[in-house]
Amino acid sequence: MKNSIKSRVALETKRLSLVPLSLSHASQCYVNWLNDKEVNKYLETKNGYTIEKLNEYLKSIEKNNICAWGIHLKQTGTHIGNVKIDPISSRNRNAEYGILIGERSSWGKGYAYEASVKVFDFCFTDLKLRKITLGVVCENQSAVKLYERMGFEKEGLLKSHCFHDGKWQDVFRMSLFSENEKFRTM
Repeated sequence: MKNSIKSRVALETKRLSLVPLSLSHASQCYVNWLNDKEVNKYLETKNGYTIEKLNEYLKSIEKNNICAWGIHLKQTGTHIGNVKIDPISSRNRNAEYGILIGERSSWGKGYAYEASVKVFDFCFTDLKLRKITLGVVCENQSAVKLYERMGFEKEGLLKSHCFHDGKWQDVFRMSLFSENEKFRTM
């Protein structure tokens, strides 16, 4: 599935354009998101990002044909974040999901939900996946509630799984199955 041309298509929603992530997304604004303690609070990526590091990351996305999109506001073209489905297991027909809304002025406007629903529909319909999974720090309750609203269910709890905010944190493993139409009805 990873080598499929279909994985690098643009997608659209009512308010958003989802553009395959590429070197064209490299910007100081993007670097600033990755170095912003509020934006990266629950991400594996932490401070110390440079434009050079970002360029290397974006090159690897393109080279490896990873399903990753820059989230852009249709009205202005502004890049506000990213959504990624990777890795994908062709054999098991499942994949890992991640999202970042880096532009703080875009928080709380439903963009993460809108972009995610479009990507899930693409994954289940075009890529023929049967399951999408994610990991989320338990204390990140706003994300947990968003994922549950989209139809994700908790599958497990990883105790003291990651070091975050100066302490060991538990992580929920959550999943969304293709049969769960809940994300399409919101």
